[in-house]
Amino acid sequence: MKILYFGGQKSGKSRLAEQRALALAGENKPVYIATYDNSFGDAEMQARIKKHRLQRESRFLTVETPVDIAAHIRPGGTYLVDCMSMWMLNTLEEEEEKVLAQIDKLSTIEAHIIFVLNDVASGIIPLDATSRKYVDRSGIVGQKLAQICDEVYEIKLGLERKLK
Repeated sequence: MKILYFGGQKSGKSRLAEQRALALAGENKPVYIATYDNSFGDAEMQARIKKHRLQRESRFLTVETPVDIAAHIRPGGTYLVDCMSMWMLNTLEEEEEKVLAQIDKLSTIEAHIIFVLNDVASGIIPLDATSRKYVDRSGIVGQKLAQICDEVYEIKLGLERKLK
Protein backbone atom coordinates (compact mmCIF):
# COMPACT_ATOMS: atom_id res chain seq x y z
CA MET A 1 0.00 0.00 0.00
CA LYS A 2 1.22 3.49 -0.87
CA ILE A 3 -0.12 6.47 1.10
CA LEU A 4 0.45 10.22 0.75
CA TYR A 5 0.06 12.76 3.56
CA PHE A 6 0.36 16.35 2.38
CA GLY A 7 -0.27 19.70 3.97
CA GLY A 8 1.28 22.93 5.11
CA GLN A 9 4.22 23.33 7.42
CA LYS A 10 3.49 22.22 10.99
CA SER A 11 0.08 20.86 9.94
CA GLY A 12 0.57 17.53 11.74
CA LYS A 13 1.35 15.40 8.68
CA SER A 14 4.44 13.69 10.12
CA ARG A 15 2.66 12.73 13.34
CA LEU A 16 -0.29 11.23 11.45
CA ALA A 17 2.01 9.49 8.97
CA GLU A 18 4.02 8.00 11.86
CA GLN A 19 0.85 6.67 13.49
CA ARG A 20 -0.21 5.07 10.22
CA ALA A 21 3.22 3.51 9.65
CA LEU A 22 3.18 2.00 13.13
CA ALA A 23 -0.31 0.58 12.57
CA LEU A 24 0.65 -0.94 9.20
CA ALA A 25 3.90 -2.41 10.52
CA GLY A 26 2.18 -4.39 13.28
CA GLU A 27 4.77 -6.23 15.37
CA ASN A 28 7.66 -5.05 13.18
CA LYS A 29 9.45 -1.72 13.37
CA PRO A 30 8.78 0.50 10.37
CA VAL A 31 11.71 2.21 8.68
CA TYR A 32 11.80 6.00 8.85
CA ILE A 33 13.56 7.34 5.75
CA ALA A 34 14.81 10.82 6.57
CA THR A 35 15.65 12.78 3.42
CA TYR A 36 17.13 15.99 4.81
CA ASP A 37 20.69 16.65 3.65
CA ASN A 38 22.21 17.29 7.06
CA SER A 39 25.42 18.86 5.77
CA PHE A 40 24.42 22.53 5.88
CA GLY A 41 25.01 23.23 9.59
CA ASP A 42 21.59 24.88 9.95
CA ALA A 43 20.89 25.18 13.69
CA GLU A 44 17.13 25.62 13.26
CA MET A 45 16.92 22.49 11.11
CA GLN A 46 19.02 20.63 13.68
CA ALA A 47 16.38 21.50 16.29
CA ARG A 48 13.61 20.22 13.98
CA ILE A 49 15.51 16.98 13.37
CA LYS A 50 16.00 16.51 17.11
CA LYS A 51 12.27 17.04 17.70
CA HIS A 52 11.38 14.48 15.01
CA ARG A 53 13.83 11.95 16.49
CA LEU A 54 12.33 12.38 19.97
CA GLN A 55 8.82 12.13 18.53
CA ARG A 56 9.48 8.75 16.95
CA GLU A 57 11.75 7.54 19.77
CA SER A 58 12.84 3.94 19.30
CA ARG A 59 9.64 2.88 17.54
CA PHE A 60 11.28 3.25 14.10
CA LEU A 61 14.51 2.18 12.45
CA THR A 62 15.99 5.29 10.85
CA VAL A 63 17.78 5.58 7.52
CA GLU A 64 19.12 8.95 6.40
CA THR A 65 19.33 9.32 2.64
CA PRO A 66 19.01 12.62 0.79
CA VAL A 67 18.53 11.18 -2.71
CA ASP A 68 18.25 7.43 -3.33
CA ILE A 69 15.09 6.39 -1.47
CA ALA A 70 14.41 3.21 -3.45
CA ALA A 71 17.81 1.73 -2.52
CA HIS A 72 16.61 1.44 1.08
CA ILE A 73 13.17 -0.07 0.50
CA ARG A 74 12.68 -3.83 0.53
CA PRO A 75 9.54 -5.73 -0.42
CA GLY A 76 7.26 -6.58 2.47
CA GLY A 77 8.35 -3.81 4.82
CA THR A 78 6.76 -0.61 6.05
CA TYR A 79 8.48 2.68 5.25
CA LEU A 80 7.81 6.31 6.09
CA VAL A 81 9.52 8.80 3.76
CA ASP A 82 9.74 12.15 5.53
CA CYS A 83 9.85 14.14 3.57
CA MET A 84 9.48 14.25 -0.18
CA SER A 85 9.81 18.03 -0.09
CA MET A 86 13.38 17.78 1.17
CA TRP A 87 14.05 15.02 -1.34
CA MET A 88 12.82 17.33 -4.12
CA LEU A 89 15.20 20.03 -2.92
CA ASN A 90 18.05 17.51 -3.03
CA THR A 91 17.11 16.45 -6.58
CA LEU A 92 16.15 19.89 -7.93
CA GLU A 93 19.01 19.98 -10.41
CA GLU A 94 18.05 16.61 -11.90
CA GLU A 95 15.83 16.45 -14.96
CA GLU A 96 12.13 16.20 -14.15
CA GLU A 97 11.83 12.92 -16.07
CA LYS A 98 14.57 11.35 -13.94
CA VAL A 99 12.85 12.47 -10.73
CA LEU A 100 9.49 11.08 -11.88
CA ALA A 101 11.19 7.83 -12.91
CA GLN A 102 12.42 7.45 -9.32
CA ILE A 103 8.82 7.74 -8.11
CA ASP A 104 7.75 5.19 -10.73
CA LYS A 105 10.42 2.84 -9.34
CA LEU A 106 9.01 3.29 -5.82
CA SER A 107 5.53 2.46 -7.11
CA THR A 108 6.69 -0.99 -8.23
CA ILE A 109 8.05 -2.08 -4.85
CA GLU A 110 5.61 -4.32 -2.97
CA ALA A 111 5.87 -2.57 0.39
CA HIS A 112 3.89 -0.17 2.54
CA ILE A 113 5.33 3.25 1.71
CA ILE A 114 3.99 6.38 3.36
CA PHE A 115 5.07 9.66 1.82
CA VAL A 116 5.00 13.08 3.50
CA LEU A 117 4.87 16.15 1.26
CA ASN A 118 4.60 19.86 2.09
CA ASP A 119 1.91 21.78 0.25
CA VAL A 120 3.85 24.76 -1.10
CA ALA A 121 1.82 25.42 -4.24
CA SER A 122 -1.08 27.32 -2.67
CA GLY A 123 0.59 30.70 -2.54
CA ILE A 124 1.80 33.26 -5.03
CA ILE A 125 4.24 32.59 -7.87
CA PRO A 126 7.73 33.13 -6.44
CA LEU A 127 9.90 35.92 -7.85
CA ASP A 128 13.10 33.95 -8.37
CA ALA A 129 13.64 31.14 -10.87
CA THR A 130 14.89 28.54 -8.37
CA SER A 131 11.89 29.00 -6.08
CA ARG A 132 9.52 28.81 -9.08
CA LYS A 133 11.21 25.60 -10.19
CA TYR A 134 10.82 24.14 -6.70
CA VAL A 135 7.13 25.08 -6.41
CA ASP A 136 6.44 23.75 -9.91
CA ARG A 137 8.33 20.53 -9.14
CA SER A 138 6.37 20.15 -5.92
CA GLY A 139 3.10 20.29 -7.83
CA ILE A 140 4.31 17.79 -10.43
CA VAL A 141 5.74 15.40 -7.83
CA GLY A 142 2.59 15.74 -5.72
CA GLN A 143 0.42 14.79 -8.70
CA LYS A 144 2.65 11.79 -9.44
CA LEU A 145 2.56 10.64 -5.83
CA ALA A 146 -1.22 11.00 -5.71
CA GLN A 147 -1.42 8.93 -8.88
CA ILE A 148 0.67 6.03 -7.51
CA CYS A 149 -0.80 6.08 -4.00
CA ASP A 150 -3.75 3.99 -2.88
CA GLU A 151 -4.73 6.64 -0.34
CA VAL A 152 -4.14 10.41 -0.21
CA TYR A 153 -4.76 12.60 2.84
CA GLU A 154 -4.74 16.37 3.08
CA ILE A 155 -3.71 17.55 6.54
CA LYS A 156 -4.79 20.84 8.10
CA LEU A 157 -4.56 21.78 11.77
CA GLY A 158 -3.73 18.18 12.70
CA LEU A 159 -6.87 16.89 10.99
CA GLU A 160 -6.84 14.61 8.00
CA ARG A 161 -9.21 14.64 5.07
CA LYS A 162 -9.15 11.63 2.77
CA LEU A 163 -9.04 12.64 -0.88
CA LYS A 164 -8.46 9.18 -2.34
